[in-house]
Amino acid sequence: MVVLNKIYTRSGDGGDTALGNGERVAKHSLRVDAYGSVDETNATVGLARLHAQGDVGDALARIQNDLFDLGADLCRPDMARDAEAEYAPLRMADAQVDRLEAEIDAMNETLAPLRSFILPGGSALAAHLHLCRTVSRRAERLAVELATEEDVNAAALKYLNRLSDWFFVAARIANDDGRSDILWIPGANR
Repeated sequence: MVVLNKIYTRSGDGGDTALGNGERVAKHSLRVDAYGSVDETNATVGLARLHAQGDVGDALARIQNDLFDLGADLCRPDMARDAEAEYAPLRMADAQVDRLEAEIDAMNETLAPLRSFILPGGSALAAHLHLCRTVSRRAERLAVELATEEDVNAAALKYLNRLSDWFFVAARIANDDGRSDILWIPGANR
């Protein structure tokens, strides 16, 4: 159980922060940037939820929880030392990726194939889901870059990759099952 009775600590006033294992790093480190972008993704999902209901709203709530799991995973470096930790670090699991894939497949079954790229927008929910998609893509790029320098849980990378696809398909669902998608017209304004 997390207990937060004091919000500021002053420990980061010098520009560093503590990772999940207690190690202190610069606030501009790639790891902090990666899990910070995951947190930003979570905030955009919170905005999308203002316009969602039913199955999509429930799925977005699950995704928000997963994103906290993902942030916890990314803020804990040195996976090789997980067994030595006082308590087992929270790591993303393939089951979370599998759930996203199943949800993408189920949503996609109702959609006509795309014959053009689509522009972000349409309904308020679709527009917010496209914002979620682009922010999650940035988080993925940062996590992939981090993985070139340090160990990163493979399930975390897969989850981020599937997540942006989930947001894309959900945005099409939010646009009247794709019927209200705004199609890109190449060179339309030349």
